[in-house]
Amino acid sequence: MKKSRLAILTLGAAVLALAGCGPKESSSTGDSGSDSKGQEGTVELLVWEDQAKTAGIEDAVATFEKENNVKIKVVEKAYAGQIEDLRLDGPAGTGADVITIPGDQIGTAVTEGLVKELDVDDATKEIYTEAAMTSQIVDGKVYGLPKAVETQVLYYNKDLISEDQLPTTLDEWYDYSKKITDNEKDKYGLIATFDQIYYAQGIMGGYGGYIFGQNDDGSYNPDDIGLANDGAIEGAEVVQKFYADKVLPSGLVGEQGTNVLDSLFTEGKAAAVISGPWNLAPYKEAGIDYGVKELPMLGNGEHMGSFIGVKSYNVSSYSKHPEIAEKFVEFITNEENSKVRYEKTQEVPAVAALADDPVVQESEGAVAIATQSQYAELTPGITAMNAVWEPIDAALQTIATGKAEPKAALPAAVNQIKSAIAATQ
Repeated sequence: MKKSRLAILTLGAAVLALAGCGPKESSSTGDSGSDSKGQEGTVELLVWEDQAKTAGIEDAVATFEKENNVKIKVVEKAYAGQIEDLRLDGPAGTGADVITIPGDQIGTAVTEGLVKELDVDDATKEIYTEAAMTSQIVDGKVYGLPKAVETQVLYYNKDLISEDQLPTTLDEWYDYSKKITDNEKDKYGLIATFDQIYYAQGIMGGYGGYIFGQNDDGSYNPDDIGLANDGAIEGAEVVQKFYADKVLPSGLVGEQGTNVLDSLFTEGKAAAVISGPWNLAPYKEAGIDYGVKELPMLGNGEHMGSFIGVKSYNVSSYSKHPEIAEKFVEFITNEENSKVRYEKTQEVPAVAALADDPVVQESEGAVAIATQSQYAELTPGITAMNAVWEPIDAALQTIATGKAEPKAALPAAVNQIKSAIAATQ
């Protein structure tokens, strides 16, 4: 049983392995942007970009169009749902040539033959942080290039708590929160959606819990699930304490939990929250004078962990112009264009050299993300991960609401996960 902590800036990462087929070439036809040409024979590419992120690539798109006699149409879609759209639109001939997806969807996309293997040389791979690049590799083959990285950090309201007053451990945050919490007035200390494994794993992992063990070659072993071992249970008991002692509001459970968390922080009712870089701009727009720090230490002396999220650009297996699409992916993720995209979107770039760039270093949020990344791990990018989210989140919610104890809820969830994995094999 081995669990790797993968840092964006400093730690190495093993190559993910996945037994599955490579991308399939489609014979579908159509008149979509991915299969059409302009009146003068200009190749047209359709690119699915993340929502509200087109501004970050506008200049690069214009340059690429001019240099390659290509017309590019950019359509914004929620990046977490683009694989689902490609399943339908790809065979129909209306899908994109280039998509942007979360790194933990790569395994599924490869298994289903949705994304194309890229012919990327070592020099290109080496410009990215190792963990980010690793997220794009399956069975030693590259299926995308990373555009941005993200991990959880701690936001604090400077009008409610100053930097020199910040607790340094999760236990100290609990004590601080218990002291100032007033449920009737909606006044809280540190709040987080610990009923979701995406956040709770930062605690459970610090005590020895893990999602999947790893084989000697670094590949994930879906038969080795560590979400109900002694460490995971001990970590879940820490989570339970926050809810049982009403340090966290009752509304911070379930589907609306994230909205409740954001509302409490932007309304000045919570001193601190655990969230991600996607809130750097919204919290600023809400008028909150906030600071950003890495996550605190745990009571056992370990640093609170987190998941590294990687966004990537990938070439659809259904693209009629895969070579120019791949060229575009390499161009759009190079150092120069990654820096411009960061300046316009504040998404932390996956290019290693930019970590020390003065423009990036000026951002407190980017520095906090880089620091926290030293204690973070990649979300397992294998298809078995799809079976984990719902059962373990449901178990954490029963713990948060006092309906079950960790010793009962977590083993039951792991049994459900094992059954779900077995059903797909």
